[in-house]
Amino acid sequence: MEIRLERLAGEDGGIVLLGLDRPAAKNALGRQLMTEFRQALADLRSDPAARVLVVHSLVPGVFCAGADLKERAGMSQAEAATFVQGLRDAFTELEDLPMPVLAALEGAAFGGGLELALAADLRIAGAEARMGLVETSLAIIPGAGGTQRLPRLIGAARAKELIFTARRLDAAEAERLGLVDRVAPAGGALDAALALAREILPNGPVALRMAKLAVNRGLEMDRNSGLAFERACYAQVIPTKDRLEGLAAFREKRKPQYRGE
Repeated sequence: MEIRLERLAGEDGGIVLLGLDRPAAKNALGRQLMTEFRQALADLRSDPAARVLVVHSLVPGVFCAGADLKERAGMSQAEAATFVQGLRDAFTELEDLPMPVLAALEGAAFGGGLELALAADLRIAGAEARMGLVETSLAIIPGAGGTQRLPRLIGAARAKELIFTARRLDAAEAERLGLVDRVAPAGGALDAALALAREILPNGPVALRMAKLAVNRGLEMDRNSGLAFERACYAQVIPTKDRLEGLAAFREKRKPQYRGE
């Protein structure tokens, strides 16, 4: 097994950890890892109990070294193109998961490894993490969404500079550019991501899903279309039991107990 899903329990029930676990290849994105990754996403997509997902590495010192270039070397041109399309599709599937997704980065996150993290909603990096879209140094381009997600995140000019130069960033510079949202002490990215997940967890599950959908889809639209889509998403929360529970809890000055209904 190269992907490990762990569903937390107790007060953390609803938080799911997706761990990359291919130590011999520094979590390089090979066929087996990606098959397991996409199956895990399919399982999560249909799991209403999964409220927040944290993607992290179980391999010390590395988040994901990128594509498995040794495996890639044995592929024909057609096979390589098909495999990269599979990466592109997989990261879109991650981005389109209905629940909030956090990525906890420790060590290296280069090429496809950073493209994976870009598909998360938020990124938390350990202080010694290093990252970059380094594909042009290998005479290729970011092909798993990096040319699209990075400019949307940090702006076109900054993204072009990082891609054109294949620059490798430390965590502090990545935070300054807006590439990561928080920097934790070295080795503390997962703990910091879990702390953030615990802030998200008490809120209404349906509301969180609709808020994510409204933001993600609205960014693809003009303002008026985005406002209309927000209205449609808001309409989905009005008939929920959770909305009534939230009002009752506010009135009764107690903590709401949301069930995702």
